Amino acid sequence: MSKEKIKIALDEISRGTAEIIDMERIEKLVTKFYETGETYTVKAGFDPTGADLHIGHTVLMQKLKVFQGHGARVQLLVGDFTATIGDPTGKSETRKVLDRDTIMANAQTYQDQAFIILDREKTDIVFNSTWLEALGATGMVSLTTTFNVARMLERDDFEKRYKSGQSISISEFIYPLLQGYDSVELKSDIEIGGTDQKFNLLMGRHLQRTYNVGKEQAVLMMPILEGLDGVQKMSKSLNNYIGITEKPKDIYGKILSISDELMWRYYELLSDKTLEEIAQMRENVADRTLHPKIVKENLALELTTRFYNEESATMAKSEFDNVFKSNKLPTDIPEFEFESDIWICKVLQDAGLEPSSSQARRDIKQGAVRIDQEKISDEKMNLSSGEYILQVGKRKFAKVKVK
Repeated sequence: MSKEKIKIALDEISRGTAEIIDMERIEKLVTKFYETGETYTVKAGFDPTGADLHIGHTVLMQKLKVFQGHGARVQLLVGDFTATIGDPTGKSETRKVLDRDTIMANAQTYQDQAFIILDREKTDIVFNSTWLEALGATGMVSLTTTFNVARMLERDDFEKRYKSGQSISISEFIYPLLQGYDSVELKSDIEIGGTDQKFNLLMGRHLQRTYNVGKEQAVLMMPILEGLDGVQKMSKSLNNYIGITEKPKDIYGKILSISDELMWRYYELLSDKTLEEIAQMRENVADRTLHPKIVKENLALELTTRFYNEESATMAKSEFDNVFKSNKLPTDIPEFEFESDIWICKVLQDAGLEPSSSQARRDIKQGAVRIDQEKISDEKMNLSSGEYILQVGKRKFAKVKVK
């Protein structure tokens, strides 16, 4: 029976991963847990450089939850010290330094949102300022001797910036060393992160070996989740994200907007459904005994329930069906007031329906904007006094009163 449990555990741990380094070690840790009950540690670090998470961030949380179900204690590392430097991964320029108050406020938000998914009883919250501030000048200089500049410049983003003559601060060279040193202090058995973190994750293995910790952490990397467009990574700056604190109806509606192909990717990386259940759904969709829309609705319900509750998810579905199947208006449209003779694109932007006036122009030209449920095509029009229902696409509405 334990062999079957171990196989199921390893299949779930491997599910959706981009790369695993030292799977043999992970197998040994999981096997030992099922045979003796001995737990092991899985580290995941988050620099609190922003206030809110989107569902792309929760891909790692979901994997941590899987590990917790198979014997792991999660070391949720808040990089309150490293956030003052800023992770240079994938960046073309040095990041701005955040102040301490902002970092700690963001850290609290991250914790609150993380425990929507993680088991508090199996999670240790740790702050790397605890040991990195105590390291001191002598310890920091000693740390820098464990790696050379030539190898640091092998890192893809550093190499590109160096060759193009862009600035790289010394603190950015130190960042991977600090992240690796976290694994020395925590004696982590496994560390997980995104594929863009590979260099930093491997640094943990290198430094555990250098500092004679007695182990080398296994490394598990998850892919970067694509956004609603199915092409670029989920990002607030690209406006293709689903925030986990958005309204239930917005989470539900956004998930229904993804393509049928992307739906399976979201199932693999975000759903609690087993691999067998997902495979069965795919088979049923392929032989047309199950409509993909039903599968997508179930995913939308599952994720909306996760971030809120079943009642909110059910109400979100009812609202969505009411608006889009019956062509009715939502029940809770936000209201805004403007002065008379105001440009339509400014109204759309100020009401939060569009990120910019230029995007508003494009959407009007493409027929995506409606006033009182009628499409408009004139991006130069001004609104005179009166009340209007503005709509962009299928999900964005605003009630506008022009005085």
